[in-house]
Amino acid sequence: MMFSKAVGIDLGTANMLIYVKGKGVVLDEPSVVALDADTRKCIAVGTEAKEMLGKTPRRILAIRPLKDGVIADFEVTEVMLGYFIRKLKLKGLFSRPVILICCPSNITSVERNAIRDAAYRAGAKRVYIEEEPKVAAIGAGLDISKPSGSMVLDIGGGTTDVAILSLGEIVTSTSLKVAGDKLDRDIIKYLKESYKLLIGDRTAEEIKNRIGTAWRNSRQDTMDVSGRDLVTGLPHTITISSDETELAMRESLQEIVRACRTVLEQTPPELSSDIVTRGIVLTGGGALLDGIDTLLINELNVPVYVAENALKCVAEGTGIMLETPTFGHIG
Repeated sequence: MMFSKAVGIDLGTANMLIYVKGKGVVLDEPSVVALDADTRKCIAVGTEAKEMLGKTPRRILAIRPLKDGVIADFEVTEVMLGYFIRKLKLKGLFSRPVILICCPSNITSVERNAIRDAAYRAGAKRVYIEEEPKVAAIGAGLDISKPSGSMVLDIGGGTTDVAILSLGEIVTSTSLKVAGDKLDRDIIKYLKESYKLLIGDRTAEEIKNRIGTAWRNSRQDTMDVSGRDLVTGLPHTITISSDETELAMRESLQEIVRACRTVLEQTPPELSSDIVTRGIVLTGGGALLDGIDTLLINELNVPVYVAENALKCVAEGTGIMLETPTFGHIG
């Protein structure tokens, strides 16, 4: 008797993480696929494909098939899922995996079906779909089964999800398309307007990760940035400071703050009092941005904690769900 493998997938805009029951997180690679422009044949997937972003000759296309947490290119998403399922040998001759996939909390039923279809076509036997903030809360170690409020802010690559959970379900939530990728674009725009310097997505991400901050004066780092001078058309290098990154990202970060405020305003008062004592848990890659906790504490007047395993909360949450007795019959 062959047992199906139970697999949890965090299908992120920036990164894809796969959890295999009994093994833990076995894969964490960028959600990027490189294709031959003429034949549409897959050349590379994941880390190898990300290296090619912004550097490919005309013959090769480096594509990020997920945009804002949903499938923008169905065919390429299928290629990516299929590639990782084969790479991890999750599909045997007689057994196909049971897959639990996470998606943003306010996607449409059409988008949900697209995710489900892509998983089936990549070789799944059964597909379950769960909402990201709920799974992130479980992965961050919150006990959401009790009748008390827990609040999660999950800042990913394409979407930010804000949710208040109680008794195992989402009570109020919102999802916005302002997250890591948008912050990178803010930095690109700032350098273009302030220094007439054009940089690519990867350089912007590096600036954000190395010296970026959400709270003014919280760090005093600088970084040399090279790009193309828009006036002369030649390569040029400038120095940017942490405070400038805060200025560049301020508007987008305020949108995230407003989303948290909106969710808190819609919350039943009994649960609001729980949030005041228990605080907000930050998950996702954006939780690692310097000063984001300070910004939220000052704007919302509630305690804020960054989850220990912020980057892997969703993947590890799928793991906890797969290990529960209700999923036990899957094998």
